[in-house]
Amino acid sequence: MKDTEILDLYWERNERAIAESQSAYGNYCYSIAWHILYDREDSDECVNDTWLRAWNSIPPNRPGKLALFLGTITRNLSIDRWKGRQTMKRGSGEMALALDELAECIPDVHSTEDMVEAAELERLMNDFLHTLPEKDCNTFLRRYWYVEEYGAIAKRYSMKLNTVKTSLFRTRSKLKSYLEKEGLI
Repeated sequence: MKDTEILDLYWERNERAIAESQSAYGNYCYSIAWHILYDREDSDECVNDTWLRAWNSIPPNRPGKLALFLGTITRNLSIDRWKGRQTMKRGSGEMALALDELAECIPDVHSTEDMVEAAELERLMNDFLHTLPEKDCNTFLRRYWYVEEYGAIAKRYSMKLNTVKTSLFRTRSKLKSYLEKEGLI
């Protein structure tokens, strides 16, 4: 079933929309949750919560890219669940490590005033990612969006582990310089 047809089901408030979303994007959303949580039960719950959150937000929202919309919901739910656990034992500490790596170049958003900066940061991040070569962009997204381990990224792109680490270090440095140039840092 096409995304537009699934979205039409949501707009009609037809419960089949959830089943179709699960069928089309269940594995994708589970993969996102798994790479953050490394726990089957928590990952399943986040995916199920994704369908509920999508049901409650469509309508009034009509996302342009359903996969990105559902993936973002899953990612946010998974990060919230991960933060709630506040433990380094589970998930091999990859989430904390990935967030620490990015903390060097991305400011923390806590206050209401900073929400405007967060929107600007999102725009700048997208602009920055479009300047990268495809392999660097994919490596960056695999690490910081999907929270994949270095070894998994190296295997996926037939790279050496140190090459992945070096590439990500250089991309973070470029990102920091880019954000400084744009006046965000």
